[in-house]
Formats: sequence, structure tokens, C-alpha cells
Amino acid sequence: MRRVGQVIDLRPDRIDDYERLHAAVWPSVLAAIHRAKIRNYTIYRHGTRLFASFEYVGDDYASDMAKLAADPVIKDWWTRTDAMQQPLADRDPGSWWTSIPEVFHAD
Repeated sequence: MRRVGQVIDLRPDRIDDYERLHAAVWPSVLAAIHRAKIRNYTIYRHGTRLFASFEYVGDDYASDMAKLAADPVIKDWWTRTDAMQQPLADRDPGSWWTSIPEVFHAD
């Protein structure tokens, strides 16, 4: 199992829209996330900064994330959410969210 942490900024004028959209996530989005072997997915907000964490339980992260990104429902969802977000300047090339290293974990 792989734990993933990511951050991105939220446009201040879109906070309500973002939270309203996530209060009623489409079942097809949840199903696609599950098919991508993502578990325990959580997004937190502190001011305009979003922090996402999830566990990946598959064997080929790159392949599963590529399949997720190619899913038509996910593409539609991201079209909506991406307009509300502002990527950080230090993200990896080709990435929307900035991946952050795990410093500590305890079960």
C-alpha cells in the first residue's frame, strides 16, 4: 500500500462552489476512484489551500492513474474542479496537484 499526499490552492471566490460540488460527489466519480485502487481518499481545506490524502492499494500506480485520467466521467469532473483550483508553482511537470513527501505515519 502506498500513501499519497498532495496540495493545491483553491481560488478564493470558488470555495463555496468547490465545497458544494464535493458535498454531492457523483457516484460515477467515486466508482472510478475505487477502480483506480484508491482508498481512504480525503480532501481537507485550510483557507485557500487544499490537502488531499489517499491510499493506493494497487501494483501499478502510473497505469492506474493514467486509466483514471482517461475516464470520461473523471475528465468531466476535473473540468469542473480544475477551474476552481490554482496549481502551485513547484509542482512536477505535467502534474496538477503538488505531491508532498510523507514525514511521519503511525497506525
